[in-house]
Amino acid sequence: MKFVSRTTSILAAVAVASVALAGCASAPAKTASPTVNYKACMVSDSGGFKDASFNEEAYNGLLNAKKDLGVKTAQVESPNTATQTDYTSAVQSMVSEGCNLIINVGFALASATADAAKKHPKIDFALIDSALSNPDFSPLSLPNVKPIQYDTAQAAFEAGYLAAATTKTGKVATYGGMLFPSVTIFMDGFKQGVAYYNKAKGKNVVVLGAEGTDSSKWAATGDFNDVAKGKTLTEQFFSQGADIILPVAGPVGQGSGQATLDHKGTLVIGVDSDWYGIPTHAKYKANILTSVEKKMAKAVEEIIKTGVDGKFTGGDANQYVGTLANGGVMIAPQHEVAYPAGVQKELDQINSDIISGKIKVTSIYNK
Repeated sequence: MKFVSRTTSILAAVAVASVALAGCASAPAKTASPTVNYKACMVSDSGGFKDASFNEEAYNGLLNAKKDLGVKTAQVESPNTATQTDYTSAVQSMVSEGCNLIINVGFALASATADAAKKHPKIDFALIDSALSNPDFSPLSLPNVKPIQYDTAQAAFEAGYLAAATTKTGKVATYGGMLFPSVTIFMDGFKQGVAYYNKAKGKNVVVLGAEGTDSSKWAATGDFNDVAKGKTLTEQFFSQGADIILPVAGPVGQGSGQATLDHKGTLVIGVDSDWYGIPTHAKYKANILTSVEKKMAKAVEEIIKTGVDGKFTGGDANQYVGTLANGGVMIAPQHEVAYPAGVQKELDQINSDIISGKIKVTSIYNK
């Protein structure tokens, strides 16, 4: 992803050779990429850039681009109580900053993105976790807006299979913050993975919180900020016999992790990033079974690079959809929680079968 000129490459090669000859000489210090005349900007959803989940993962991509590509950056952190007026104001402030590319994080910024992109056709935009739509909800495609979306059902399927194989009680659970499509896609994939395990093994593991096919009636806290609500709802599921929970609720999911500390033998599944390595989740990291990752940092940096290179492409025809095949989604590797014997091999096969199409995980991207 880094820009390296021919001259820089030659100098680097000479430096490496010199170290080899010197034997005990220290390696040359890494230098930052020179600043380029390009400004990449970002507006967070509610929860902010230190939410240990969705916004933070995307923001890391902006920081990586600043370090690796030498771009200038600017950002606005939306308040937890953000309204459409707040989002519109935040996006407009990035326009006023002279940004070449404005990346808006989350479904809630779709309307503000569409309005700004129409008014400023020479500025490029990217929208994470949503495409654009008209007021009547018909699809809207703009040449200067690139949707960045994720078929998280694929990775959540694997997490569901793992949870079903690991549960001691025969009950697992899931809930959302708010039941947007970008949330329920996790929950639906998780259910499908549990169902696949049940069929393959002749079991009957139950998924609490996502009963029935009407996702509008699934369990949710109603927001993405109140950690206490996440803990309370998780404790309700644990009282019903669940011992593994998938919270798809941003910072609210921290409440689920906290609840595992009070209920021996319970586990939590992270979302968006690998929770195990994030300090916010350190107190209960030994209880993290896995995480359903959306590699947003990688996509953000790659899209910024296309802008720097003059190769940015927008419109629905050029949207990015992260999948298992392109590495846009995945489950985190095993950490402290031991998997049942043989399950990792089964997960590897499921991964291959989803990529090949042998296993079909249904979602809004694959019906």
